[in-house]
Amino acid sequence: RLELGEHGLLAGELGDLIRRHPLRERLRAAHMRALYGAGRASEALDSYQDLRRGLGEDLGLEPGPELAALQREILRQDPTLRAVPAPMSAPRRHTNLPVPATALVGRSDSVHEVRALVAAGRLVTLTGPGGVGKTRLAVEVASGLTGSYPDGVWLVELAAHAFSTESGATTTGDELAEVVAATLGVRDDAGRSGPLPRTLLDRLSDALRAQRLLLVLDNCEHVIEAAAGLARALLRHAPGVRILATSQEPLSISGEQVWPVPLLDLPPDSDDQAVLRASSAVRLFVDRAAAASPGFALTDDNARAIASICRRLDGIPLALELASTRVRVLGAREVARRLDDRFRLLTGGHRGVPARQQTLRAMIDWSWELLTAAEQVVLRRLAVHSDGCTLEAAEAVCAGAGVKPAEVLDLLTRLVDRSLVLVAHDADGTRYRLLESVSAYLLERLRETEHERVRRAHAYYYVAFAERTDPFLRGADQQRRLRVLDAETANIRSALDSAAADGDGHLMRRLVHAMAWYWFLRGRLSEARRYLAMALALPGDSSGGGEGEEDSAAGRVPDRSGTVAWHTGMSLLSGVPDGPARHSQALLEVYEGIRDPHERVRAGWLLAYAVTRFGDFAVGTELLNRMLTESRALGDRWGLAAGLSTRGMQTYVCGELNASRRDGEESLELFQEAGDRWGQLQATAVLGRLAEIEGDYPQAARLHREGARMAEELGLWTDASMRWSELGRITLLTGDHAGAEEFHERARRLAIEQGDQPAEEYAELGLALGARRQGRLDRAESYLRRWLEWNRQFDAEYGTALILAELGFVAELRGDAKTALALHREGLVAARDTGDPRAIALALEGLAGARALAGRPLQAARLLGVASAARASVDAPLPAAERGDVDRITAALRAALGEARFEAEFELGTALNPDDAELLDT
Repeated sequence: RLELGEHGLLAGELGDLIRRHPLRERLRAAHMRALYGAGRASEALDSYQDLRRGLGEDLGLEPGPELAALQREILRQDPTLRAVPAPMSAPRRHTNLPVPATALVGRSDSVHEVRALVAAGRLVTLTGPGGVGKTRLAVEVASGLTGSYPDGVWLVELAAHAFSTESGATTTGDELAEVVAATLGVRDDAGRSGPLPRTLLDRLSDALRAQRLLLVLDNCEHVIEAAAGLARALLRHAPGVRILATSQEPLSISGEQVWPVPLLDLPPDSDDQAVLRASSAVRLFVDRAAAASPGFALTDDNARAIASICRRLDGIPLALELASTRVRVLGAREVARRLDDRFRLLTGGHRGVPARQQTLRAMIDWSWELLTAAEQVVLRRLAVHSDGCTLEAAEAVCAGAGVKPAEVLDLLTRLVDRSLVLVAHDADGTRYRLLESVSAYLLERLRETEHERVRRAHAYYYVAFAERTDPFLRGADQQRRLRVLDAETANIRSALDSAAADGDGHLMRRLVHAMAWYWFLRGRLSEARRYLAMALALPGDSSGGGEGEEDSAAGRVPDRSGTVAWHTGMSLLSGVPDGPARHSQALLEVYEGIRDPHERVRAGWLLAYAVTRFGDFAVGTELLNRMLTESRALGDRWGLAAGLSTRGMQTYVCGELNASRRDGEESLELFQEAGDRWGQLQATAVLGRLAEIEGDYPQAARLHREGARMAEELGLWTDASMRWSELGRITLLTGDHAGAEEFHERARRLAIEQGDQPAEEYAELGLALGARRQGRLDRAESYLRRWLEWNRQFDAEYGTALILAELGFVAELRGDAKTALALHREGLVAARDTGDPRAIALALEGLAGARALAGRPLQAARLLGVASAARASVDAPLPAAERGDVDRITAALRAALGEARFEAEFELGTALNPDDAELLDT
């Protein structure tokens, strides 16, 4: 816990233990380290002297050498004593670059040249025909730059996410922004200020404004206009972002540096091995042939044939790799002879196609023709997948036409051996992918034969897959299932686009309902809204089934009212309410219109959560009460847990602390039973705040620490930021100013990375509280002033009341009674608007300090009494660590009035109503 930076918390806990065991040296050493880390060096030295006296008087001994050495380190302020707090969980990844299975051959000069271009300019585009090695070169360039970009180096594969154009639509910049945001972990549900609605591309640009990272945008030619718009926006608004793009054509925007990727060096007409090895094309061919046929090497016997192959294939890397796999069966000379025969047939053909494209096409054609019929079936059908697939998906989609599902694995293995399919392994399993040039060729083959049937099979598989996965997102396997769906994002988008293009409303509704909770957990609100709206625009599929009936793939079709509810909730959370979301009361009708009771509970929770965040507590409470009643009647324990956690936070905000605790504890128990970590995160949030109010700081820290860990594991970065801030506040209350600042700075950085202004505000208010406690009043005011107008703009009474109270205390500490009075009066008005007795009490305490400074101690004493009664009304007296301002004001009033008079006036105040308007003028 010292490594976590919890010096202040630990100092208090160890102090209690030391009082019970005053002569234990290891305990004393930990206490001294905690005190020193909390900035209380003199107390750490006093603790040492206390032990020394105790040992001498009771045992006639001196402290041991280790403790004496620790005392000397404290005296000289040894920097090793102040350890940097360790991360709460595994650090965030800073790259998603794949680890290449083979070495890059013949490109060392190119790598150095492109890296120099990236260092000099903000947009570099590698251009060239398919198969020339643009992606492989870009990955190699980027992998050597990971240490140069503190916020990471990220590969975004645009070909896999090219949105369907079958309906005539083209991919937009916002749709590409969704892909980039998902890759970077930038959530679309982070709170922001400014006019609404704003595009996702705008919000992504804001989130990246303060970051330094390298984006590798791969295969831009598929979405060239949208990619150009994306790059233009990021370069304009995010000065720390650099882009390395690959494309068959330039993006053609200002500042772009175009670098054509050269073909590999061709060998001369020679059989001299030394001369041939100077050719990068020869080196690549020999390297890959040796991998396919162990023992293969360049020899005098095969040198001329290898040189001929490399020249015939124009030094195109992909063509050379495909040809190299044939050496094991045919030998180099036979491969060369067959290539000569094949290219003679091409002479004069395809006159409109560039020669190099003819070369690659011929090589892929030859590889295709050498496959068995079964291999061709599997390979052709594999092309319907976006961004690869699992073995299970391949068995489901690629089987048929004489191929059994059990045979697919063996066929895939043979295709991998022929370099036509790539295979990648990770913790979640194995994926099979196609190179872009091969995929484009196979899609042509698929369209010639069975494209529509295979496309429908693909869509139905991923609908069923999403439906099977959805329940696990609310249980113990939540984290892994989220990763599994992450990997299938492109395939699911493809299935959604297929259903939309076919006008299949039933299939569309099944898939959006299965994906809705995933979209919510991942913060992909724009994507959710778009596809839910598309589903609502479709009347149904061609089979004409009714609402709630089974469709042609034996799956139950959710009724349309449930889709309306999910779309309404996502719209509210996005800050762009439309349809029923424009009128809060209409949400109750949406809820009651959902036919399936379990769907009503889940979608009803989202509506309640969303409308509460949007600011309508009354409708949110009514929805919560309805869905909670139904959850208990149905025995829906997840729905009950979700509703209780949200109601617990509502009652906490309203100052109903006992009710909040009951709901929070029951919710946590239910979520722990289910193993739902997202749910536990929600429940521990309110319980941690309640523990803080009660002064149980170790318990509050434990709950927030667990919450931060769960939030980071699930990629809930806004929640993680808020938990870091909560830990900062707890640490501040224990007197560890340095540790508190570290926690708050971490929270602030994470909020800025997400472009989340409420979380950034929460962190900076924590920094302001710490600065004021340390007497750094100017710094405190600078943080507070920044956020005052922001809160006023959005009618955020809680934030406004807190900031005005803190600014009032700053003015009071400066001796400016007039300004302090004005600020606290305004703060009391805002606090009353919240309806929270604790907020009202804080404003009254501030007003008491201002009155005392203005020479009106009688009124000040009464105000303290009113504040005390307000806190007592919700069983939330100020814990000792939070009494600094009240104790300071009380001491001044006791000195001015005397003990008896102060107590009498204080007692008079406890009988007054905190809502009396006269309190503003006392």
